[in-house]
Amino acid sequence: MKKIIWIIAGIAIVGLVIFKLTSNKKTTESKVYQFDKDKPISVNVDTIRLKNINEEGVFTGTFEPNKEVKISAETQGKINAVLVDVGSYVQQGQTLIQLDNSLLKLQLQTVEVQIEGLQDDVNRYTILTEADAVQGVQLEKAKLGLKSAKVQKATLQEQINKTTIKAPFSGVVTAKLSEIGAFAAPGVPLLQITDISTLKFTVNVPESNLKQFQPNQNYNISADVFPELTLNGKLSMIGSKANMGNSFPVQFQVENTKQSTIKSGMFGKVSLSENEVKQGIIIPSSAIINSENQAQVYIVKSGKAVLQTITISKNIGNKTVVSSGLNQGDIIITNGFINLFDGANVAIKN
Repeated sequence: MKKIIWIIAGIAIVGLVIFKLTSNKKTTESKVYQFDKDKPISVNVDTIRLKNINEEGVFTGTFEPNKEVKISAETQGKINAVLVDVGSYVQQGQTLIQLDNSLLKLQLQTVEVQIEGLQDDVNRYTILTEADAVQGVQLEKAKLGLKSAKVQKATLQEQINKTTIKAPFSGVVTAKLSEIGAFAAPGVPLLQITDISTLKFTVNVPESNLKQFQPNQNYNISADVFPELTLNGKLSMIGSKANMGNSFPVQFQVENTKQSTIKSGMFGKVSLSENEVKQGIIIPSSAIINSENQAQVYIVKSGKAVLQTITISKNIGNKTVVSSGLNQGDIIITNGFINLFDGANVAIKN
């Protein structure tokens, strides 16, 4: 009888364990996300239309000053006057800062007195030498002393000139780094002058587009904030070394006739002008899926996503020109690729 009870108890325990494990499995499965392949996936789309390829041939760059310099003193001294302020327009050669030169001027007066006395000695010894009253060596010493004093005078005059700091070129004061009473020393910046009458405009161009740029040719350039203004840019440099993005710097010289409007640091665009306007299919590069060395995109047909192989002609910025595989009117998926697969049901976002 006891054996029967133990057998029944064992069977009951095993059954309870199996029931618990089955229950836990169902609970776990209910918490795990189950992907429903038939559920429509929300996507963003765009309808293919023919566009002017030339209009897409733009490259973004930055305006930079043609000349910019931080001005420092060539000699040390206390600043007595700062004659300009930030925003002031200055002409080449205009006085900007005056350093204290009173001690140098006193030294110059002393040397001028010495020169006057030495000149008298030279005149006197010349007369005496001609009369054989003194030896000629005394006249030579007087002449050497006079020459040395004149060199000393020229040195002091040059030091005095350097206490007047002048503009090296015409431009705008864009930084004021010192004030009256401060001590100036060689190599310590005092002012910054920027010339924006001519601007440098630099863009980075992929190697496949370099052939579209020719040295010394003129191109239309515009600032992003003033797209209605067109500036003339002459191509001055094509980089000989690619940067990290495998593109090459291309630089233009731009005559800034709108100095009050176009500033250094602004973003702009250069447009490629061609005689023949071509039309083609242009899609966002982000819509392309590379699979097994093939470029593919998803298009929408009868409410389903269909993977379509395409042929790429060229890239223009963040867009791609498609030469085959797409037709005008096709609906291409541009966003919503998570869980998307060939033949998936899709729901187009409004």
